Amino acid sequence: MSNIMIVGADGPVEARYHAPASRNAPIVIIAPPHPKHDGTMAHKIIYLLFRVFASLNFGVLRFNFRGCGRSPGSFSGGENEISDAAACLDWLLDNNKMASQCWVAGYSFGAWIGMQLLMRRPECVRFISISPPANIYDFGFLAPCPVSGLILHGECDDMIPKESVLRLAYNLSIQRRKNAIEFHMIKGADHSFSEHMKELEDFVFRYSKESLHSLDDAYSDVV
Repeated sequence: MSNIMIVGADGPVEARYHAPASRNAPIVIIAPPHPKHDGTMAHKIIYLLFRVFASLNFGVLRFNFRGCGRSPGSFSGGENEISDAAACLDWLLDNNKMASQCWVAGYSFGAWIGMQLLMRRPECVRFISISPPANIYDFGFLAPCPVSGLILHGECDDMIPKESVLRLAYNLSIQRRKNAIEFHMIKGADHSFSEHMKELEDFVFRYSKESLHSLDDAYSDVV
């Protein structure tokens, strides 16, 4: 794992990168939660995602939004944070030109950022969205959602009501059809998943491993 500084639109963006073992391995970018609410790449859920993807031999990049860690600047409300994430995705793609797949993942505010990237970058073929803040940010730009993905949420989340995420998952499922949006409500879990990290990890690992195989099979059929 290496610490890097990526050239962003308004200054450097601090990141950590796990290089894959093979040139054609899949890659994933992981977006952290809100910078004003412990939203760094060291957050336990961001590190969980990083560890799971690395175990599956992804090239993995996690980063700090402006104003966090060694990334200079201050929180802008969202649009400039999307630029930070886009610069990191550019770096990841440039350094993995032979990558077989490109994924996006994020938690809370980072889930919204990840979905913004998804709509703007056709290279992305899968997403994992943990506790998307559907009660705070508008997800209407996903019309329709371009790819399949996984949404996870805590049943007892007191920051993001489960009803708002259920509605989001339902709307995306209708758009995608054929149950391409997989949704799981983790019973008893709060916003931080403090007592349910193992369940969270198991869902992410299983979905990622199975989706890798299904996407590989799909590409093989096309070839």
